[in-house]
Amino acid sequence: MKLIITIDTEEDNWDRYSATDNPVSNIERIPDLQRLFDNYGVNPTYLVSYPVATNPLSVAILKKILEQGKCEIGMHCHPWNTPPFDEKAVIIERDTMLCNLPDGLIHEKMTVLHETICKSFGIVPFSFRAGRWGFGPAVAKSLCLLGYRVDSSVTPFVSWEKYQGPDFTAFKPDLFKFNSRGMESKEGAGPLLEVPVTIGFLQPDFELSLRRLRSLNSHWFKRLHVAGILERLRLLNMIWLSPELTKTSDMIKLAKRMKKNNYPFINLTFHSTSLKGNLGPFVKTFSDERIFLQKIEAFLKFAIADGFESISLVELEEHISI
Repeated sequence: MKLIITIDTEEDNWDRYSATDNPVSNIERIPDLQRLFDNYGVNPTYLVSYPVATNPLSVAILKKILEQGKCEIGMHCHPWNTPPFDEKAVIIERDTMLCNLPDGLIHEKMTVLHETICKSFGIVPFSFRAGRWGFGPAVAKSLCLLGYRVDSSVTPFVSWEKYQGPDFTAFKPDLFKFNSRGMESKEGAGPLLEVPVTIGFLQPDFELSLRRLRSLNSHWFKRLHVAGILERLRLLNMIWLSPELTKTSDMIKLAKRMKKNNYPFINLTFHSTSLKGNLGPFVKTFSDERIFLQKIEAFLKFAIADGFESISLVELEEHISI
């Protein structure tokens, strides 16, 4: 079974959308993270945003790891700070979802970031994740035009509609191929491989668990807090494979469940901002930084001992035939 680690490698800002004011101090913590990965033979995928790809220090840090053959560099497009943009324009939440922009503007932004990564790192990136999970048909079309092979924008069982983003509740944590018409196309396979973030249930039947969760999220059940009661009773537990949202013991339980359910991979994810305290909601203090790395290490100890093989997104595309 394959272990994928995908890191949204981005500017310090969290819930603050600026076209031009985008410090990237958190990238200075990546060497410590990479040393941890090196200890366990982990080959992560750093999905970089435009501010990271244009900052000389950030590029130098990541390029050194890349040139040592210890990581993959992919693209992570935040539409509000990827050119072209109007520096004086007010950024509204709807436009922070890449999929909501006009098709031509989507392609312009993705092309700019793609070419910037090529120039900064001396490579052609083949993996992608939409910022804020904002994937749509026009994004798929641009990925095909730019020659991408792998996407990792799907969050199974999760909807971003309240943020004016896509609804992924119908998706399971399965690999699948799609084409330039998008993930909802009925035309079947295509050149793009989707590698969803690993989100699942601790219960064996994911489809049954999802139906139960949908029922419990109805207005009447919400008022009774039934879903929370069942979670505390360990009867219905939806888990993200992420050290930002999930304790180590539950990440291990989810990995074991994915293995028992015969999934060929798991995809653990987090943001680079969580490497530095007080940049985001998950890591607040210096002590939290240490605990965060300890959670990652504890999971890696389990995964390697349990026979998981660490590979990058594009390596998975090369190994898997679907």
